[in-house]
Amino acid sequence: MRRQFLHLMTDNNNPIIDTPIDPMEAAFEQARRAETRGEVPIGAVLVDANTGKILAAHGNRVEELCDPTAHAEMLVIREAALKKQSPRLIDCDLYVTLEPCAMCAQAISFARVRRLYFAAYDPKGGGVDHGPRIYTHSTCHHAPEVIGGLREQEAAGMLQIFFNNKR
Repeated sequence: MRRQFLHLMTDNNNPIIDTPIDPMEAAFEQARRAETRGEVPIGAVLVDANTGKILAAHGNRVEELCDPTAHAEMLVIREAALKKQSPRLIDCDLYVTLEPCAMCAQAISFARVRRLYFAAYDPKGGGVDHGPRIYTHSTCHHAPEVIGGLREQEAAGMLQIFFNNKR
């Protein structure tokens, strides 16, 4: 996988400039940070495919923000759209540690994200390869290229440990 450059990865918006990092590793770092906040450990990173720069990186903030839509994917789409001053992110790739749910899959479609990379599959709550399979519907206006299963065991293990500890 091509190396990317990370910026704005710290929670306090202090940039780490020109630190080479794999965007999926950056998504895992966001998932680990989410877990330390008591959130389900899911992280997402949105990359400008033309420049290789990370536009946004977030972990889940559902509990912290008392917002059921504050999934990592939604947060990075919102931030990147503001940065690009466009609701369409046609030249952007999304990296996420879990198969997006139906809500996030639809937002990815509406944002016209170019490519979606995800780690673990989600047979119960996924909306891409499982459940409603959003991108297979004739009413779906845009389907990104999807590459799933990257570091699948690592992501699934992180989630399994999190939920086992909650029980």
